[in-house]
Amino acid sequence: MSHHPGVVAVRTRSLVTATLLAASVAAAAQPAYAAAPAVQITKIYYDSPGSPDFGANSSLNGEYVQLRNMTRKAVNLAGWTVRDATRRQDHIYRFGTFTLKAGKTVTLRTGRGKNTGTTRYWGRSGGTLAYIWNQTSDTAYLRNPAGKLIDSCSYNSSRRAYKVC
Repeated sequence: MSHHPGVVAVRTRSLVTATLLAASVAAAAQPAYAAAPAVQITKIYYDSPGSPDFGANSSLNGEYVQLRNMTRKAVNLAGWTVRDATRRQDHIYRFGTFTLKAGKTVTLRTGRGKNTGTTRYWGRSGGTLAYIWNQTSDTAYLRNPAGKLIDSCSYNSSRRAYKVC
């Protein structure tokens, strides 16, 4: 053991520093968990009341997807898209000028109607082929204007009419 108190203090300080460095490296090595998206798909009502029918507007509007802003600030959705699992271009909804307020939900209905701050309309018509969501299984995809996948929700059941995501 050294008779020089300064040497002991330096060694102790070095051990404390080394321990803190090792702890911070271990903490940094932990897996990073992705933050939940700011806007999430919360529900898909895929088997609208009365369908299958001839694609009446009321039935088309009974089919919808809901998006919720999970943050405390408004999110500009202009240019964002919602689509299903098909590759068909007419199965892509692109938001125009629209801001989803903090903590609020917007319902995107398949048929025609007047857009509001809480409801948007895909504008589809033309019979049974106008429906977007398959009645037994499908996936909804939400992408930002750059095409980055923000959220998705899948269902695979004919026993229910909707899926809470």
